[in-house]
Amino acid sequence: MNPSNPFKFSNRVVIYPLSFVLFIWLIYWFELRFGFRFNDMGIYPRTFYGLRGIFFSPFIHGSLEHLYHNSTPLLVLSVALFYFYRFIAWRVLLIGILFSGFLTWLIGSPGYHIGASGIIYVLMSFMLFKGILSKNHHLTALSLIVVFLYGSMLWYVFPVKDNMSWEGHLSGLIIGIVFAFVFRESIPKPVLYDWEHDQYDEMQDPFLRQFDEEGNFIESPTEELHTTDSSLEVHYSFKNKPL
Repeated sequence: MNPSNPFKFSNRVVIYPLSFVLFIWLIYWFELRFGFRFNDMGIYPRTFYGLRGIFFSPFIHGSLEHLYHNSTPLLVLSVALFYFYRFIAWRVLLIGILFSGFLTWLIGSPGYHIGASGIIYVLMSFMLFKGILSKNHHLTALSLIVVFLYGSMLWYVFPVKDNMSWEGHLSGLIIGIVFAFVFRESIPKPVLYDWEHDQYDEMQDPFLRQFDEEGNFIESPTEELHTTDSSLEVHYSFKNKPL
């Protein structure tokens, strides 16, 4: 990572998330076009055949409304992930799908759990908490944006709506928080100003040199500016205003 430019835009920042979302839409179109229903390939908790849903459930949606509501946050959060955390983006995305799916398989209520909301909650909680922990002002600003846009999503980790996999949301939230502590490498370090470095010499600071050790202003600086350069001389001319 280039320390002077840790955040660099590239086409992959948009291409990868957009391809992911388009692939999900393609699967839903395939279901409608050829009369298939892939709901039974979702996560069915605590059953052997339900384990396959860990891999397939993020790509399966029960309705057009379900798909639409997941597409926008998935695209926005994925773009943010690949821009601000591009060196660990694939690990967060792929491992997040597996771990959040497995946790849903462990704690979910009986029934098929489908949809990309689990990985959406992974991305949301990861960027929210990682930005705060990193102490990097860019990532902290991203955390505030995530709170502003998707903070209300935290309400849906509780069983407040019928036929909604709140267990999948909760699983994604938990995994995202864990990732915020686990993924430490390739995170931009906080930007330090000159005076924040240990080796900074305060006596060389042109502002601090105007004060003594007790913080009092020095009226007569110990060093005076001397110059023999005639170009620095200033001449004034004036003319009396006629009466």
